[in-house]
Amino acid sequence: MTVLLTPGHVPLSVLADLYWNNGSARLDPAFDAAIEKGAARIAEIAAGNAPVYGINTGFGKLASIRIDAADVATLQRNLILSHCCGVGEALPENVVRLILALKLISLGRGASGVRLELVRLIEAMLEKGVIPVIPEKGSVGASGDLAPLAHMAAVMMGEGEAFFAGERLSGRVALEKAGLTPVVLAAKEGLALINGTQTSTALALAGLFRAHRALQAALVTGALSTDAAMGSSAPFHPDIHTLRGHQGQIDTARALRELLDGSEIRKSHIEGDERVQDPYCIRCQPQVDGACLDLLRSVARTLQIEANAVTDNPLVLSDNSVVSGGNFHAEPVAFAADQIALAVCEIGAIAQRRVALLVDPALSYGLPAFLSKKPGLNSGLMIAEVTSAALMSENKQMAHPASVDSTPTSANQEDHVSMACHGARRLLAMTENLFAILGIEALAGAQGVELRGPLKTGTELLKALATIRAAVPPLEEDRYMADDLKSAAALVSSGALTGAVSGGLLPELEG
Repeated sequence: MTVLLTPGHVPLSVLADLYWNNGSARLDPAFDAAIEKGAARIAEIAAGNAPVYGINTGFGKLASIRIDAADVATLQRNLILSHCCGVGEALPENVVRLILALKLISLGRGASGVRLELVRLIEAMLEKGVIPVIPEKGSVGASGDLAPLAHMAAVMMGEGEAFFAGERLSGRVALEKAGLTPVVLAAKEGLALINGTQTSTALALAGLFRAHRALQAALVTGALSTDAAMGSSAPFHPDIHTLRGHQGQIDTARALRELLDGSEIRKSHIEGDERVQDPYCIRCQPQVDGACLDLLRSVARTLQIEANAVTDNPLVLSDNSVVSGGNFHAEPVAFAADQIALAVCEIGAIAQRRVALLVDPALSYGLPAFLSKKPGLNSGLMIAEVTSAALMSENKQMAHPASVDSTPTSANQEDHVSMACHGARRLLAMTENLFAILGIEALAGAQGVELRGPLKTGTELLKALATIRAAVPPLEEDRYMADDLKSAAALVSSGALTGAVSGGLLPELEG
């Protein structure tokens, strides 16, 4: 499906759909006139004598060097080729599609001075599936995501590499196979393509969407663990959370109440349970996951603004002047990525403690050791819990803020940088770890609930349990576990686990 983008007003829901479904996008034609007006102003400057940065001058530290009008096209081509310095693995297709869509939104505002020809090519690449090979590393998140975006722009020129129809091809061949023609860049167009935060922002958005999916799954797995441990639902009483007032806490407590509603397990021990309080990993789920939800919602607002922003340089302003500024500096994205990392880390940390509780017979209120029906002969989920601990600790190590780092680049012209791109890129690995932690909790929670039979959990959790068991059978005796963990993590990452419960039950990003 192709979505229509209205620059300046694109909601997160559209971007999330593009990410999860590898969608296509095109600009609202109403913005064509603004794009053409900006391009005409740049062409006028390029034909004149007055030096304007990036149009008829060199770049960065070389900005004082004047470029002849006859060499303007060569200047733009050289810019792209020289900046194709990325290293590492190629970014995933859905991230690259998001990068292309974000670049469309930015160019669509008309302040970048590019021709409609460039916009149409990006739209066609998305539609036909020409996906530039963009190496994952090389940006410091200032002066734009120069290296990654140069690899994108190179394909538009018929250089570099792209994926098309399952093959990794040269940019020129990929365009030809898709029936597309490379562009010859005009004045400022190369700079407009690579000068911006679209790679950092796309990666941060991917991290946000993945973290939110994981948080929703954590409420399902956390509710399963609560019932498996015969934990109390009293700490989820609405008045407790209203008295504190944080919306995320209120929303997550409501979700946990609804997930546990109707549980026979819970009803069986309301009277006669000698325990006064559950451990924090059970009792404080709304306080922890709710705080994470509030953090993600705050980040979502920042990233929605950035996704709709113009972040290249220089810009064609409303009075038709062309002015150099610093919108390419990705500090807002860097801060956003660091906050997502903290939320991801904490969602996983409290979930891991619930897994540890369930496998420990000293804490699990009558469940067998490591959730094995014959412990000793069988190790059960002993090492699955260890794996969850390893992943939790790895996420803690990766959660150190990237935004506090900086190093001067470009001969000290770019002397403070954001590190947004690798701060955002690490979210892919961190959320992958979190999906696995929650997958392990899903297995532990399901096993624990089944061991409480013949008592049953509530209606919503029974639906989640059925989804888990459709992918991974109960653990009757020890078996090869890696495939089980992989399948369980996939239930989380794909959204199948959260999709099993009733719509509207789990809190959304826009709450």
